[in-house]
Amino acid sequence: MTEEKKEMKIQIQLDEHLAQGTYINMAAVNHTQTEFIMDFIFLQPQAPRGRVQARIISSPIHTKRLLLALEENIRKYEEQFGEIKLPPPSASKTEFFH
Repeated sequence: MTEEKKEMKIQIQLDEHLAQGTYINMAAVNHTQTEFIMDFIFLQPQAPRGRVQARIISSPIHTKRLLLALEENIRKYEEQFGEIKLPPPSASKTEFFH
């Protein structure tokens, strides 16, 4: 007997406010054994304090899937537009860290 794979279609809603997006220029990533916590931060130039714009808490499996999706999209971006060059770590205060 063969099993039929049923394709599940997922509908995703995006409200108008979220569709506008939020700009961030810094992130902090921490983890425990069971979850990853990612804080997405906006730090104004010359300002001593940043503000967390969003916090995402995710399982290790979903976080790794996110990493793979980002790697794939960066690869496609660089194929189309060229390499994304990172500045030296000390060149900018508004960089991602973990």
